[in-house]
Amino acid sequence: MVRLNEIKSQNGKIFLITGANSGLGYETTKFLLEKGATVIMCCRDLRKGEKAKKELSKLSFPGKIELVELDLSDLKNVEKIAEFIKNEFNHLDVLINNAGIMAPPKTFSKQGFEIQFAVNHLAHMFLTLELLPMLEEKSNSRVVTVTSGVQYIGKIQWDDLQGNLKYNRWASYAQSKLANVMFGLELNSRLKERNSQTSSLLAHPGFARTNLQPNSVKANQSWQEELAYKLMDPMFQSAKMGALPQITAATWSNAKGGEQYGPRLNFRGFPKKCRNAPKALNQTSRKKLWEISEKLINNI
Repeated sequence: MVRLNEIKSQNGKIFLITGANSGLGYETTKFLLEKGATVIMCCRDLRKGEKAKKELSKLSFPGKIELVELDLSDLKNVEKIAEFIKNEFNHLDVLINNAGIMAPPKTFSKQGFEIQFAVNHLAHMFLTLELLPMLEEKSNSRVVTVTSGVQYIGKIQWDDLQGNLKYNRWASYAQSKLANVMFGLELNSRLKERNSQTSSLLAHPGFARTNLQPNSVKANQSWQEELAYKLMDPMFQSAKMGALPQITAATWSNAKGGEQYGPRLNFRGFPKKCRNAPKALNQTSRKKLWEISEKLINNI
């Protein structure tokens, strides 16, 4: 059982969090600042990032905030910002791949990839691989990739990864979240093979109230989806509670590479170690996805 009071001071450590200005990212940033960490807040919208930074600064926590503009829908921007991080900071202890988008209408990234596959999976894989040498310079450094409970129903559409033949926004979302788990496990396997001091972990928030739900309703103009969220509202927990699994994976001394943390009741509750999606346990599939993703990234 995870005991949050066992999480020690993070003074002297540097964390990078994508999507840090709202929801799970904001709550994770807040917790880490209270523990004395330096947090590199990566935000797509710098104006919203500045607003979040201002709010957090008022709390007078001992940690420090560094704000960076990062657009995960553009792999060229990911490459540029990764270079900036490597030049600007002398070390990095933990990378939290937190940002995500959920079930928009069919949209493409700057490089022409289906937007959920691009932002949720490809961009975070690229950012991780770019920053990995920096992480590996530190002992007990970690990569935490945030997935979702839909990982368990997700399926990789090998013949139509980008949804060009048939696009279903929820199936594409589930695919991207399964891809997160496959990437996180394959990364940990590769790190272990070379006796790296860095480990890769996973986390999912269960049903947490974040800006994903209203953004999805607004983007799709769906009254049915809005009604469904209203009916399900009593099942949802706060973003603060939803952030606890990724905080655990990032900071708890007993957490180990390859593990995933989620709510105790699967959709809500305090964090515990949970199972990884069965489809992500197939090493052949993980390697296949890794190789395909690597080719897409290298061709930008």
